[in-house]
Amino acid sequence: MQLSHNTILITGGTSGIGLAFAQEFKQRDNTVIICGRREDRLNEITVQHPGIITRVCDVADEQQRRELVEWLVTNYPDVNILINNAGVQLLTDLTQPTDLSRVRSEIETNLIAPIHLSSLLAPHLRDKNGAAIINISSGLAFAPLAFMPVYCATKAAVHSITLSLRHQLKDTHVKVFEIAPPAVDTELGHDRREDKSQSHGGMPVADFIAGAIDALQNDTYEAAIGQAEHLRTKREELFDAMNNQ
Repeated sequence: MQLSHNTILITGGTSGIGLAFAQEFKQRDNTVIICGRREDRLNEITVQHPGIITRVCDVADEQQRRELVEWLVTNYPDVNILINNAGVQLLTDLTQPTDLSRVRSEIETNLIAPIHLSSLLAPHLRDKNGAAIINISSGLAFAPLAFMPVYCATKAAVHSITLSLRHQLKDTHVKVFEIAPPAVDTELGHDRREDKSQSHGGMPVADFIAGAIDALQNDTYEAAIGQAEHLRTKREELFDAMNNQ
């Protein structure tokens, strides 16, 4: 994949992996557009990282997704790369009556949004040089943690959808990637922490980005980074180990 002179949309770009991708691609002479729900955070990023273009959008909302794509292709018609990064990770106890609003939030953000955005942009991307769709899944797509089953299920579905999308676009110029992170040191998963600003540890974000960039540069269409590779290749063994601690 070409890593410079692209126009890139990154969802969930206000922190963590999304913001790190934005900074990395901006340094590589790309036009970078990020979206997120938090307008105050987007305003901060505009000041802290001049040149990164921002757009308020809650990708869990269907109408906002449609408006995002309409705005994008109108104002940045050269857009040729979509990074479906936005994600929500919540605790869910399936042995108790479930709060379906939380379940719907995870499914809408983690799965329906990438499906919808990819389908809305695919006709536009077919005509673009260097076009790509990059889906961020998770090592937990292969070996789930049982205390966050909905999150893991959505990421397993992202893995499956990516395989199908890659097949459907095989006769076009659009490359379709899946990048599966391990636990990365971001704020993802704050639902289970008392201090919501605390990260959960894991691989440093910079190390993850380096692995992801290497995969993209070498057209590794399915790349499990770091410990995520073990989750992919030893899924049954590690499922027992992780969930019996």
